[in-house]
Amino acid sequence: MPQPVMGGTSNVFAPGHLGELTQVVPPELVDAILEESGARERRLRCLPSRVGVYFVLALGLFEHLGARLVWNKLVAGLVGPVPEPSEKALRDLRRRIGSTPIQRLFEVLAGPLAQPTTPGVSYRRWRTVAFDGCSSLIVPSHERNWSWLGRPASRLGEAGYPRLMLMTLCETGTRGLTAAAFGPVAKGETHYAQQLASDLTPDMLLLADRAFHTNDLLAQVAGRGAQFLVRCTSRRHPPVLTLLPDGSYLTRIAGLVLRVIEAEIRTRTADGSTFGETYRLLTTLTDHRTDPAHRLVRLYHERWEIECAYLALRHTLLKGRVLRSKDPAGLAQELWALLALYQALRSVMVTAVETRSGIDPDRAAFIVAMEAARDTVALIARPGAAPGHETMTDLVGQIGARLLRALLPKRRLRTSARVAKRGVSRYHTWNRDQRPRDSTAITGIEITVQAPTLPTEQDPARDPASPWNQLCRILAANANQPMHARDLADDIGITAARARRNLTSQLCLWTRNSLLTRTAPSTYKITLPEALTPSPGL
Repeated sequence: MPQPVMGGTSNVFAPGHLGELTQVVPPELVDAILEESGARERRLRCLPSRVGVYFVLALGLFEHLGARLVWNKLVAGLVGPVPEPSEKALRDLRRRIGSTPIQRLFEVLAGPLAQPTTPGVSYRRWRTVAFDGCSSLIVPSHERNWSWLGRPASRLGEAGYPRLMLMTLCETGTRGLTAAAFGPVAKGETHYAQQLASDLTPDMLLLADRAFHTNDLLAQVAGRGAQFLVRCTSRRHPPVLTLLPDGSYLTRIAGLVLRVIEAEIRTRTADGSTFGETYRLLTTLTDHRTDPAHRLVRLYHERWEIECAYLALRHTLLKGRVLRSKDPAGLAQELWALLALYQALRSVMVTAVETRSGIDPDRAAFIVAMEAARDTVALIARPGAAPGHETMTDLVGQIGARLLRALLPKRRLRTSARVAKRGVSRYHTWNRDQRPRDSTAITGIEITVQAPTLPTEQDPARDPASPWNQLCRILAANANQPMHARDLADDIGITAARARRNLTSQLCLWTRNSLLTRTAPSTYKITLPEALTPSPGL
């Protein structure tokens, strides 16, 4: 980047920088985005639009400072006359730019950051990505924000501040962002996930939790050509089509042939305690030879990397503070700026880590990169300190050098209870699986893949005369031919009209839970034992 020219009217562009991060967001890119979005000034101002974009980004970098103090940071290292705008002038500058150029800037920066060979980035030939929602972003209590975001209720009454739902598609290996969407919490995570599904590509493997196992969303992800490994709820019981040797089985959901892995994960800790729970995973990786069940269960844990991304964004950049803006337009601009700044920092971190072979990007500390970026802002105009003057032997710059000197140790296996550190939260004492309250070292993890129970097998804990067991025997004896609810009621011996209606309702419930398949109105069938065959070639 060329040095700012002092003197005349050219010095009004001098505050247009972001320290060493200007390498990631160069003025040429900012000018092109402003031109594309129609936000460039029509006459030369004391505060050009380019300077305004950098100022909005700096507001995110110095979230703890007011607007005038942030401006002083941008001009601290400059020499010669520079503008000294008022708070109102800076506020008008933000309004003149709007949110569109900042959103477009994030879209340009967003995307995979690391090489496919970087440790922790890929599983086989797919990049592992995850999406999840963050509903803990707090915005100012202003009527315009309430009218957009609504007034969410809590168990103690209405919430004190409006909350914003942020949904991102995150590369788990680097914690960089590929796409993002945000809006009212009331719309739910699935609504925003459907927007982000269009950003998936065939070289991605999506990891997601139980909120994203709906048929429509799974079909949308598969339609993009991406693979997925998604946890589903315990209430969903997909029909068993083919048993596989590793205990998993094939099923059909939303017209897709999927593989289901049911596994119990037991964890032993250094204090001698054990805890665990059962996971039911749905995946498009149907070959048990190339993708063993145990390996996929361990891979699913990578989904939690997106929570580390939210930790950096919510608690490191923002320090848990309320956002600045008091209207929806300002909130949109502010949040897109935070996301663009976050992505720029992650880009510098990955670039620095990749200069050393075999280093996992998660060993780079986000807080070190953030503090180093803040320090470089005041050095931008000093001789030899401007971006673009690094030599071939120092491509990582000051931020990268500090990162490499302060690499985190390799991650330790440890666990603690997932509880909210707020007395008014319903999760303050929630600890269903009895995890240790404090961080405790893990000494062992045992994964047991559980094969499904055949429909006609008698479960000793169940009543053999229960409607479900009777239904299984009748349909199995009928050679898996679809049967009408009326005929099923006759075979079971149900004669009362009310009881027949109850049976019809129960059949609908079992169909919604994928235990039965409706082939015609009030006509159902079930998977038979003979359909539970070993996979071909065994």
